[in-house]
Amino acid sequence: MRIQRALARAGIASRRKAEELVAAGRVKVNGVVARTGQSVDPSTDEITVDGQRVAQPKAAKWVVLHKPSGVLTTRSDPEGRPTVFDLVPPEPGLTYVGRLDYMTEGVLLLTTDGDAAHKLTHPSSQVPRSYVATVRGSVKAAAAEIRNGVELEDGLVRPENVEVEPGERPRTWDLSLTIREGRTREVRRLCEHVGLEVLRLVRTSFGPVQLGTLAPGASRALTPRERTLLGGYTHPDA
Repeated sequence: MRIQRALARAGIASRRKAEELVAAGRVKVNGVVARTGQSVDPSTDEITVDGQRVAQPKAAKWVVLHKPSGVLTTRSDPEGRPTVFDLVPPEPGLTYVGRLDYMTEGVLLLTTDGDAAHKLTHPSSQVPRSYVATVRGSVKAAAAEIRNGVELEDGLVRPENVEVEPGERPRTWDLSLTIREGRTREVRRLCEHVGLEVLRLVRTSFGPVQLGTLAPGASRALTPRERTLLGGYTHPDA
């Protein structure tokens, strides 16, 4: 693994801070000053920071959070608004797997495995993400257009499993769909393109991880089965 990842996994610092430690020449591997990005094997290499040996990396931690509306997916906010990190226990190196925008709710994964987070959010991973959008407008015609594929400014979007049901409020509809591209604000832009007003947007699953009955603002550890299934999307041959 990369030296900065090994330091983050060992709880020394976040990956960004670990890169700064390496760049400053404070990290050595087998007595030699480390280079940013070099590969190491923590089980056999002796890694030190300021002369102190680094312990074996901890197993990566994975958390699923039910992100509420009105919470930012970011480390901190200059305006003091709440962030997802205010809702989970502090953990060195913890990062989010993709973003949910300020008003979007639902499944958000966080992990200390930065490489896996990057792979899961890369378009090539094709991780299915399911959403329910509560909308207002000519939803049946819009759903038909969505099923045929919609060309947005950054490419074609053709969601899977597009379904429509009456919403709880009068003259609203629940539009359920699954996408794999994971582009920025993709579902909201898709709905706007076909003339639908989005009143609420919830991500109900990310790959094998389901929202289920997890309450807004609550979090839980991933199950071993969920972690195994997610690993299928991060494997080099996946």
